[in-house]
Amino acid sequence: MQQQHRQPELVEGSLPVFVFPSELVFYADEQKSHKQVLTLYNPYEFALKFKVLCTAPNKYSVVDATGAVKPQCCVDIVIRHRDVRACHYGVYDKFRLQVSEQSQRKALGRKEVTATLRPSASQEPPSPRPHDEERRIKEQLADSEFYEQTAFQSESRPVAGGPSLLTVLLGLVCITTLMLPTLGELESSVPVYLHLSVNKKLVAAYVLGLLTMVILRT
Repeated sequence: MQQQHRQPELVEGSLPVFVFPSELVFYADEQKSHKQVLTLYNPYEFALKFKVLCTAPNKYSVVDATGAVKPQCCVDIVIRHRDVRACHYGVYDKFRLQVSEQSQRKALGRKEVTATLRPSASQEPPSPRPHDEERRIKEQLADSEFYEQTAFQSESRPVAGGPSLLTVLLGLVCITTLMLPTLGELESSVPVYLHLSVNKKLVAAYVLGLLTMVILRT
């Protein structure tokens, strides 16, 4: 009788995790570098679910910070730097990709990726880091605490703050223009120089319609 093949039970933290690249480098003067992509590979015969953790979640936004990857497939995780300031130059942060089976909650494996912001790619030629610097980075990140990374499904947009003051003032001018008497009206207490022609009122009505559309969109 043929025995049914069973997948061996995996010990927590023992599963190798395959992520590329192993380091993210952002450059302040290159807008396109503010968006980086991490690729998570799943070479196994079973599906994996993943979670992205970070030591500085407020500095980054992650599209799909949690998700799943099918067997023998890969998934791209988009990471954007949200706080490009000089005070963050040279600071090393860490991302941790934590994977588990879809039917289990325990983390079968994890992989850590460093991230740093540099002023410019032209200021420093690509070269291996000295051993002293590597040791300093490891000491800096040795006791790092990881936090759950908030997922951003789309680009953040500024909250609409209503119509501008100029738009409101132009609207009031147009309304006032339409309320003034038309040129040729005799029975009016308004001075004659404030009587407007039909063409001027048509222009005011047209501008008021455009301003109304702008206000409704905001």
